[in-house]
Amino acid sequence: MFVSDDYRYQDGNYAPSDGYYHDGNEPTQEEDAQSDATEGHDEDDEVYEGEYQGIPHPDDIKGKQKKKAPAMADEFRDKAELIAERMEDEEQLAHQYENIIEECGHGRFQWMLFFVLGLALMADGVEVFVVGFVLPSAEKDMCLSSSNKGMLGLIVYLGMMVGAVIWGGLADKLGRKKCLIISLAINAAFAFLSSFVQGYGFFLFCRLISGLGIGGSLPIVFAYFSEFLSREKRGEHLSWLCMFWMIGGIYASAMAWSIIPHYGWGFSMGTKYHFHSWRVFVIVCVLPCISSLVALKFMPESPRFLRPCPCVFLVAHIKTPKQIDEFIEIQSSTGSWYQRWLIRIMSTLKQVWDNLLYCLTAQYKMNTLILAMVWFSMAFSYYGLTVWFPDMIRYLQNEEYESRLKTFNREHVTHVTINFTLENQIHRNGVFLNIKFAKMKLKYVTFEDMLFEECYFEDVTSSETVFRNCTILSTVFYNTDLYEDKFIECRFINVTFLHQKEGCHLDFEQENDFLIYLVSFLGSLSVLPGNIISALLMDKIGRIKMIGGSMLISAVCCFFLFFGNSESVMIGLQCLFCGANIAAWNALDVITVELYPTSKRSTAFGILNGLCKFGAILGNSIFASFVGITKVVPILLASSVLVAGGLLALRLPETREQVLM
Repeated sequence: MFVSDDYRYQDGNYAPSDGYYHDGNEPTQEEDAQSDATEGHDEDDEVYEGEYQGIPHPDDIKGKQKKKAPAMADEFRDKAELIAERMEDEEQLAHQYENIIEECGHGRFQWMLFFVLGLALMADGVEVFVVGFVLPSAEKDMCLSSSNKGMLGLIVYLGMMVGAVIWGGLADKLGRKKCLIISLAINAAFAFLSSFVQGYGFFLFCRLISGLGIGGSLPIVFAYFSEFLSREKRGEHLSWLCMFWMIGGIYASAMAWSIIPHYGWGFSMGTKYHFHSWRVFVIVCVLPCISSLVALKFMPESPRFLRPCPCVFLVAHIKTPKQIDEFIEIQSSTGSWYQRWLIRIMSTLKQVWDNLLYCLTAQYKMNTLILAMVWFSMAFSYYGLTVWFPDMIRYLQNEEYESRLKTFNREHVTHVTINFTLENQIHRNGVFLNIKFAKMKLKYVTFEDMLFEECYFEDVTSSETVFRNCTILSTVFYNTDLYEDKFIECRFINVTFLHQKEGCHLDFEQENDFLIYLVSFLGSLSVLPGNIISALLMDKIGRIKMIGGSMLISAVCCFFLFFGNSESVMIGLQCLFCGANIAAWNALDVITVELYPTSKRSTAFGILNGLCKFGAILGNSIFASFVGITKVVPILLASSVLVAGGLLALRLPETREQVLM
């Protein structure tokens, strides 16, 4: 952001001048030259001099007059007085920065930063969808149990919850750009590594650390971008930025649809190492994160975090806030190297903890508590229902599939070869005598009270197949995946198992149904109208009305779920709910960055976003447990939580006319 002309405040206007601010006590030319040569912080009067310092607020004239009077040393002054002076300085500085940003305008730089940070937000959206898409394949590839599948589905949210709190707090201490680069680098490294690991435990660990890294993107991105926006542009452009989360969902859905079903897009190294197509998909999903990571190297740090602003304005004086607590600079001669690092780390953690506690002080306590409840209610209902929708669609699919179930009672089959797929069948009280099962698949087949005598199973793979209370005589199993756990209360007499298949085996024909990707794709795309509407109206109707209205409309949409008795209806209702809900998410992101000062903004956003991820974990667990049991509880629970959150949001202060502190 650059402004070519010099400015001077005179009689309420900024006018071109010789480049410096004059208040009747102008320094001499020698003093000017000395100021340029020694530009920086003056310990006596805490004033920055020289270029890149911002436009002085008119109230600075009074401030300069006060500085001429003898000042009492800070150590002899009351802390409340110091705090009051700091708050006054903060308010003056906020107005100065607002004037600077308005003068700079909204141009090419903001749009460049918009796309760079948008890619980071896109990476966050992709991370949410990755595990859901690879789970059907990964569970076969790694032989996952039901409990393991559930843990893999929740581990990313757990990592993101912790990461949001950690990186949000550190961004207020170390800087937005630095922390965002580190968090994205961690996400990219461990997400990439997870595509190559074979064991479930290591894969789980990599996805946890990957989530820990990407958890910092959301709180940092919104704080970072908001500090480059003027008041009249802030709500609109932060809402446009939210669209990248939707783009991340669309990207993940499209890539999963294009890559995962192609089983041949991979390789194997012996019998122990397999790199299937779902692992290729995991690598492709890292690309938005890497792109943002590279582009961020060319972006500047937030001007509000740096202080002073890196805009080209030639002024003589800018007041900096009074520092109440200072940490002593660690000298190279202080102790050993690890002691110095330990002191730095402990000092940083203490400042982060102080920032966290600051969000609960009297000035911000009520707003923080209300925002926490609104964030939680949004996440609980939204993430709970977005998991419940595909689970309900699968349940309806299973019901329709089971309606075509074929049952065979007391059949007697002898002296034949079966080399075709048996699917969705139950065989009861029958006999298979001298039967050869060769190069075939068994899908959802149940054998109950059957007799297998002198049979031969060769190169057989199975999915959801079980032998229950069967008698197996003089039978050979060669190169099959019919393991011990598939035989329940069976009797074996003269039975031989040779060269059992190792590992699990993917079955793309069924597990990776395109409808899974289509549902996620349409759900992500359905928020586009809501995104556009919220961006255009955010600065017109305000944040509070946007949050409350969107949440109440979403609650009404929940009641239509009682009519969802088919796949197509459920998909349509999911799109309706997501489209109505997105405006509240956008407004919640905007108001969160506007309610807190620069030094606490990322910390507060990180805490609230961490609570959001906790709500997502709780919602996923509760809503998924009612699939196939009842629809009443999830519908009533989601709608009541949304109504409560929407009404609570109306108690928040409106911030669309507020200067970013």
